[in-house]
Amino acid sequence: MKIKLNDKLKYLFIAAPIVFATSCKKDFLNTAPDTALPIEDAFSSPARILSQVNGVYAGIKSGQFYGGRYLIYNDIRGEDFIVNKPNGVTGLDTWRFNVTSGTNEVVNLWGAIYAAINRANLVIEGVNANASILTPAIAKQYIAEAKFSRALCYYSLLQLYAKPYITDNGASLGVPLRLKGEKDLLGNDLKRSTVAEVYTQILKDLNEAEPDLASTLIAVTRASRNTAIALKTRVYLSMGNLTSVVTEANKIVSATAPFAAPSGNANKLETNIATVFAGSYVGSEALLSLPMADLDAPGTQNQLAYYYNIESAGGNQEFFLNPTGILANAAFASGSTDARKGLTAVVGTNTWLTKFKKPSPYTDYIPVIRYAEVLLNLAEATVVSDPARSIALLTAVRQRSNPGYIFPATDLLPANLKNTILTERRIELLGEGFRSPDVMRLGAGFAAKSGTQGSAPAIPFNTAGYIWPISANEVQNNKLIVQN
Repeated sequence: MKIKLNDKLKYLFIAAPIVFATSCKKDFLNTAPDTALPIEDAFSSPARILSQVNGVYAGIKSGQFYGGRYLIYNDIRGEDFIVNKPNGVTGLDTWRFNVTSGTNEVVNLWGAIYAAINRANLVIEGVNANASILTPAIAKQYIAEAKFSRALCYYSLLQLYAKPYITDNGASLGVPLRLKGEKDLLGNDLKRSTVAEVYTQILKDLNEAEPDLASTLIAVTRASRNTAIALKTRVYLSMGNLTSVVTEANKIVSATAPFAAPSGNANKLETNIATVFAGSYVGSEALLSLPMADLDAPGTQNQLAYYYNIESAGGNQEFFLNPTGILANAAFASGSTDARKGLTAVVGTNTWLTKFKKPSPYTDYIPVIRYAEVLLNLAEATVVSDPARSIALLTAVRQRSNPGYIFPATDLLPANLKNTILTERRIELLGEGFRSPDVMRLGAGFAAKSGTQGSAPAIPFNTAGYIWPISANEVQNNKLIVQN
């Protein structure tokens, strides 16, 4: 999809997010805003280049993308949330598997992700062309951050708009791979690459980014070397490449408990899960968090706390936890001492997720990658090759929130261990955008769900509704695009 920044594309935004997700028509942003620069000046000084790098992150944290809705869509597609307020604006069609190519969420998410990709492409090109005004290390770091960001974007696209890798080892149609900055309207037409080709590009970007990213960063609101490694564990897990998950995770997870990163940022689990969800978390467990502020919030009806939190705390109670979903697990049972139960609240007969708790304008930092996920990725990858380590990793995550918990022996038997870890993922990562990708990478179907405000059918693996169609705007503007 072409991204027209303004009249005749003579300008490039500095740090303000591109608000374009609903369309790619030729009249998009017809006049240059006050925060724009002529494109030839956008990379003319170190300060302006840094602004462009910051703009890449701004694109990712758009409320239409990682700032809220991408996580929400991936969770409400799963069986752990029930709609409370059936509103098409807040994901009803996604929840009930009824989207079309013209549905708002399909169009807006596609547009927001490709906007972020274009920002990354422009930074890669702009820094390469103006590297002489930066130190070599900083120039490499900025390009690496843009490549990391592009990889995250393409991975995100695959999770909704393409069949999972397990379908046919990635031979299915993926998404168009746009790897050049779009400064005119000449490149609209681009065919879809295969899922495997897109994953190859994702890993190429991450492998190239890894050595050039900062080894340590005070602010985990930008990608460091450990962030790229952590994302690779997620990517390889989605591809079913368990050997590579182990190889990457071993770079940032010690061989034995207490598990911690042996180099780079001092990543490790927090002692208390509540610390991670206090609103503005940037501690040792965060490998990448997206910051929000009162004047830089996700925007109306995009925010995680708005969807999930209770009204008395400023939420809008759009979706509650399914009483027959993961909420039925013993970790959430009456009398449970699991600290993660403290991230829920009961109002009336319903239980609500309160991980994200800041009221309007809803400025909870967004957890993109947490160390807990990396430990669970590694636990799943070592179920067969090293079950003792797998159990130790699983136990570390569970006992962080429930120190006295001992897994029943049957849960840790070879035939059951993987399912025990998958259950732990649903508990630990609830509301963080993992359920739909996990269902799909495992070749599973989506379970039926119902509540007083409606129901959603079961969606078997790779049947109608299993993945999203390509955005109608892309179909309109790209003559080479085809639907699935």
